[in-house]
Amino acid sequence: ARLPVQLARKAHLLDQTPEEWEMGSGPAYRRAVLSRWVFEKRAVSFEEMTSLPLSLRAELSDRYRLRSLRMVRRLQNADGVQKLLWELEEGDAVESVLIPAESDASCGRLTLCLSSQVGCAHRCAFCASGLLGFRRNLSTGEIVEQLLQSEEAVGRRVDNLVFMGMGEPLANWDSLLGSLRLLTAPWGFAMSPRRITVSTSGLVPEIRRLAEEPLSVGLAISLHAASDSLRSRLMPINRKYPLALLLDACEEYSRRKRQRITLEYILLSGVNDSDEDAARLGRIARRLRAKVNLIPYNRVESLPWERPGPVRVNRFESLLQRSGCLVTLRRRKGEEIFAACGQLRLAAAQDSSPPMPADR
Repeated sequence: ARLPVQLARKAHLLDQTPEEWEMGSGPAYRRAVLSRWVFEKRAVSFEEMTSLPLSLRAELSDRYRLRSLRMVRRLQNADGVQKLLWELEEGDAVESVLIPAESDASCGRLTLCLSSQVGCAHRCAFCASGLLGFRRNLSTGEIVEQLLQSEEAVGRRVDNLVFMGMGEPLANWDSLLGSLRLLTAPWGFAMSPRRITVSTSGLVPEIRRLAEEPLSVGLAISLHAASDSLRSRLMPINRKYPLALLLDACEEYSRRKRQRITLEYILLSGVNDSDEDAARLGRIARRLRAKVNLIPYNRVESLPWERPGPVRVNRFESLLQRSGCLVTLRRRKGEEIFAACGQLRLAAAQDSSPPMPADR
């Protein structure tokens, strides 16, 4: 038997493009009006779309939902970094992180780190995202809604987006491409593709596939080791797609898009932070003409890894710079608010007390 309409799960409006929205037989211009309410005015309900007929608003409200995430925790540290924990309709949770520019947390550039999956199947040894297992892919609407609700929470627009939160974005291909199209289309959110970066642990076929897409979004590789033996130990995906295949795909992407790739490299004390590791990483970065983003490890309580001391971190950075690499060192931001991928979700799952809304 069919569920009553009010009990059936509504479709997320942002899981579809405007051309796919079911709007009855009214004038064609109403689709453009609805688009402006959704993408420009960031409407949170159909009721507020007063330039649409009341009957159409009621019909849309019966068929679609505009919001499906519920903020259950919001943590902020002294640097202005905010970690947002969203509860999904079935009770799972995902995270987003708002990162202000170091120069001015109140009005400078604001970056949002998006999640693409509930959990992660790739089980990188140092990451909290996979500790509770992989649950499911997020839909296009659930990905884009993280942007909308994050902007509502802080009262301003986000300048840059990075798909570096929970999950492997390239393993959720359809939703990733759907969200990129909504985010960049002139009829959508009209963001510049150059302000969007997709991070991957190294899914070689999907990197090549993304290179063929017309959107020139940034690409970041979660490298974290510069030899196959160590990378395979830290990142199981390397056993399927070793460095030779990965670097070839990165070269293709860089050549097609004519832009610099970023190599993300988490520094783990005594594991991947030696002078020899720096030399190997430098050779890879120079080959790809890539930027290196060094990230001192944010410790996860249930994992054995530690952050190197400041002297070792600075030496590693200096060795890369002296070898001719472009290097940035991510300063410690957000450790006290579980800012690394999956940490807040893991802490909430391990906490027997109910979540506290809007913690600050």
